[in-house]
Amino acid sequence: MNMNRRSFLQSTSAALLATSSFRLVGADSPARRHRTALVGCGWWGGNILAAAMASGACEIVALCDVDRRFLKRTDERVRKETRDAPKLFGDYREMLAQVKPDICIVATPDHWHPLIMIAAVQAGAHVYVEKPISHTILEGRAMVRAARAASRVVQVGTHRRASPHNLSAREFVRSGKVGKIGMVRAFVNYGGGPETPKPHTQPPPELDWDLWCGPAPKRPFNGNPNNPWGSGIHPRGFRHFLDYANGTLGDWGIHWLDQILWITGEQAPTFVSSLGGRPVKGPAILNDKEQTSDAPDHQIAQYKFTDFDVSWEHRLFAGHNAEKGENVGCYFFGTEGTLHLGWQKGWTFYPTNDKQATIHEDAKLDEPDGQNIRTLWTNFLDCIRTGNKPISDIEDIHRSTNCALLGMLSLKLGRSIAWDAAKYECTGDVAANQLLRRAYRGDWKYPEI
Repeated sequence: MNMNRRSFLQSTSAALLATSSFRLVGADSPARRHRTALVGCGWWGGNILAAAMASGACEIVALCDVDRRFLKRTDERVRKETRDAPKLFGDYREMLAQVKPDICIVATPDHWHPLIMIAAVQAGAHVYVEKPISHTILEGRAMVRAARAASRVVQVGTHRRASPHNLSAREFVRSGKVGKIGMVRAFVNYGGGPETPKPHTQPPPELDWDLWCGPAPKRPFNGNPNNPWGSGIHPRGFRHFLDYANGTLGDWGIHWLDQILWITGEQAPTFVSSLGGRPVKGPAILNDKEQTSDAPDHQIAQYKFTDFDVSWEHRLFAGHNAEKGENVGCYFFGTEGTLHLGWQKGWTFYPTNDKQATIHEDAKLDEPDGQNIRTLWTNFLDCIRTGNKPISDIEDIHRSTNCALLGMLSLKLGRSIAWDAAKYECTGDVAANQLLRRAYRGDWKYPEI
């Protein structure tokens, strides 16, 4: 049977707009229309932009993308759906210097998040930045410090914190109805198969490929120059190339690891181990003619927290879903039962006592994207106005991002690591600590704040 939703949703608004101990300088008045800029005009940037336009509180004053095809399409959309006439840029540095927006949306590939977010807050903008916040752990620490030094609101796109069924699941677990949590299993399983190398091609003339790569290594371009929405590294395949992202754990894992920290109140693991590989996709290939992705097609990571253990797993094959049920989410295993928190199907609690009824709550998702970005954006604007801490504050999501990055770090090393969150180091492990940062390409400077 379904439990009365009111008992679990009555605190949703209060939880969403909860305040914190720090207050921001220069919080805006409720009537102000925020001059808003978007950096990264792809699919996901368009979803965030839609929330900004729908709010009625944002004037879109600038758009920035290294691919003029995306820039043109987004400009046409803004002019059609609003009366705004944004200025167009190919370089975020020129945009910030010339436009000086009140709000900057950062929806680029992962490797660009740190430098753009830091530059934006230093230019005076509040920032909505996509997850994961950084490609390496010490970039994330610099981002938190920059946000605090500039007294800017920085909201991260972990929109599941704003989803009604996620909020009610959190209340349910925190109420003690699941009992003492002994372990949590988080997972994402999708289909897939062997990967065929794609030949290198010349970037299309509208794309500044050198700037797209930016501080990361410059791989050969391998997209379809005649199809701006096609496969390859750009536009949507970058997450499976470890120079620019951290695979499925960095993409999907950040959402569910964040849910675990958010629900339980834990902040960091003390021990991390991971294994995985590419037995189905095949060996990673990069030569003078062709390339494949290099992220694992499956991965298992284990995290030890103070009072419970966490396992993460993903696979990009065997998509027939023999396990049945939803193929994403996390299971909280407690002494009173098991709660599965998912995405499209809501959450379900299975009591230990078979005589007790199963409890279920459906998901309530915004359309057309099936997410809850609009609610998170509303919270972002409210925090700019009031100076309150946002629900997906940069410091909180830095911790969640670290969980994913530590799992990838262990995988790269091929062994377990001990993590000291207070010292920002892997205890007694020189090789692991060297992977907390990476060298930037060319003249780009790693953020030190």
